[in-house]
Amino acid sequence: MRRAFRSLTAAALFAVAGVTGFVVAQPAQADTLICEQYGATTIGGRYVAMNNRWGGTAEQCINVTDTGFRITSQQSVGNTSGAPVSYPAVYYGCHYTRCSPGTNLPMRVGSISSATSSVSYTYVSGATYNASFDIWLDPSPRTDGVNAQEIMIWFNRQGSIQPIGSVVGTTTIGGRTWEVWRGSNGSNAVISYVAPSPITSWSFSVLDFINDVKARGAITDSWYLTSIQAGFEPWIGGAGLALNSFSASVNGGGTTSPPPSNPPPSNPPGGTACRVSYATNVWNSGFTANVTVANTGSAAINGWALGFTLPSGQAVTNSWGATLTGSSGAVTARNVSYNGSIAAGSSATFGFQGTYSGSFAAPSSFTLNGTTCTRG
Repeated sequence: MRRAFRSLTAAALFAVAGVTGFVVAQPAQADTLICEQYGATTIGGRYVAMNNRWGGTAEQCINVTDTGFRITSQQSVGNTSGAPVSYPAVYYGCHYTRCSPGTNLPMRVGSISSATSSVSYTYVSGATYNASFDIWLDPSPRTDGVNAQEIMIWFNRQGSIQPIGSVVGTTTIGGRTWEVWRGSNGSNAVISYVAPSPITSWSFSVLDFINDVKARGAITDSWYLTSIQAGFEPWIGGAGLALNSFSASVNGGGTTSPPPSNPPPSNPPGGTACRVSYATNVWNSGFTANVTVANTGSAAINGWALGFTLPSGQAVTNSWGATLTGSSGAVTARNVSYNGSIAAGSSATFGFQGTYSGSFAAPSSFTLNGTTCTRG
């Protein structure tokens, strides 16, 4: 039995719902009942709880508390050899254009010093479901769309269901033994870690699983962690299933450096020659920019400062891979510890997220260590 296409279908429908019918409640101060297909609300001022009934047409309701949620009704019936009917969950980070309040995700994997989570589940009998913990990663700092790599941790499964792909072995992570599955749903790669017996609660290192996936060659340090999620995938039934509590924290651990007090490094002999590529992802009032700084000269650049001016109405909210001075108007991006040297013919990348009003436009010019760059 192969469970396929959940991530693509769920993601696509959830994305459409974000445009046409996504219901957002105010931060939950008391229990909030959500029956809307893609209804969501903020909990604890830090996380987003979502109903996300993407694969079924019958009623599903979740009762959201200040710490988690409980499924009160789940009427759809799915094919156990196919996809589940929904993924009610709580997440930290960014999921289809909606980011949890104050999140520092996306964050470059190589910049993460710690990523931890704590969860507590309540299970029921007589239903077919998976208690799923999802970790999403992508080569770019995506805040929408389907990410390239999904990590699934199966805390519990009931019924004749199985992960995408096939078994590739076992491993020990966090002092526990896991059966490892690997495959693809046609849209993104999936590596699943299946517990041999139900886990009702656990505080653990998310980074340990990310590092295992990295060791398998699926991702690199240049990829980005975009979200951490916990919930249930029901196929049949599920009323009474509860995520009692969820927390997640990601720390950069000082891999970035403060702006230098001295002037930017001097140009190499013969002067700086550079090319800048500025790729953006834009939605209704926000955007991300992925910036590539290429050294087109004949000598290495050791330490760099890229200057540019954001068009009126734009403001930076967070960044990765560089230390930014200024959040609007004139901005200077300085290298961090791991990307300060750019060999001839090589490049460095960084990115940032921001907001805008009016029409969106890219900066008109860039200077690297005082020298104007060409646009790539």
